[in-house]
Amino acid sequence: MVCTQIPSGPVSHAASSSWLLADNHGMALAINSDIVNTPPVPAATVMVVRDGERGLEVLLVRRHANSGVLGGVHVFPGGKLDAADRQVAAAALDRPVADCLQALGEADLDAGTAVGLHVAALRETFEECGLLLGLQGAQGLVARLRQQTQNGTAFGDAVQALGLVLPVSSLLPWSRWVTPRVPSVTNKRFDTRFFMAVAPSDQEAEHCTFEATEAVWLSPRAGLERFWAGEIDLAPPQIMSLCQLGGLADVAQVQAAARSRAPVLIAPEPFDVDGQRVICYPGDPSHSCADRAWPGPTRLIYRNQRFEPDGGLAALFV
Repeated sequence: MVCTQIPSGPVSHAASSSWLLADNHGMALAINSDIVNTPPVPAATVMVVRDGERGLEVLLVRRHANSGVLGGVHVFPGGKLDAADRQVAAAALDRPVADCLQALGEADLDAGTAVGLHVAALRETFEECGLLLGLQGAQGLVARLRQQTQNGTAFGDAVQALGLVLPVSSLLPWSRWVTPRVPSVTNKRFDTRFFMAVAPSDQEAEHCTFEATEAVWLSPRAGLERFWAGEIDLAPPQIMSLCQLGGLADVAQVQAAARSRAPVLIAPEPFDVDGQRVICYPGDPSHSCADRAWPGPTRLIYRNQRFEPDGGLAALFV
């Protein structure tokens, strides 16, 4: 059984303060210990995958160092749900609204938010990487769509103006991450739905120069190895998601895994031990949910200026 209740608060012994440490690139990394009482902001993230010459690859973008959230960190494209994302008409979608709602598997979710999360996932991937997910032969439309959105037209409206429907069926829900009331790597809370999607074979990913400084395709293993070598920074959700993807050989296996189960709810629970921040996940002895969410480590510990599991890099290869 997978736990579906979101805890009302974290298992935390943290004082109201932040630790300022230097990360592997000489930047200041703040470990937050303040309680955030505001509700988590709905958001969407997309693990864009493709089959490379040596197997599965996933797209990562490096957030601009001046970003207010996870500056300098490599993440999957994504962002918060905008009001316009909720306002897309059912006729503009390539699948029924009820299917979008059912796919997310959340009993208390309304249809408008379910649709909005799918639209936000498509929009953010386009804005951050220039990819129109779910559309082959659309390369020539990218520049026209970008021009319209830069002129202030809502993404959904701009897609419709080009005679297209929004390909929400290209998104497969993967997991749901809810930031605890004591976030560890930011001072904000998010309720983020992780989707997976296949990269269009005839489109090239290009990072948004305003929000990011790099877009790179890596195998899940290579991403974790580069993180361990200090070449890139990863936040805990990316670490654990790459760990999950690392056990899958190709796009077909990722799609099969996504379709075989409901999205897993991940409500991390942080606490401090001897001055070290620990983040535990479902199945950990210190987590309120006893059922494991996935194979592999059930906790990450902040040491060596990063979050890492007991057992080192090998513990992430399950």
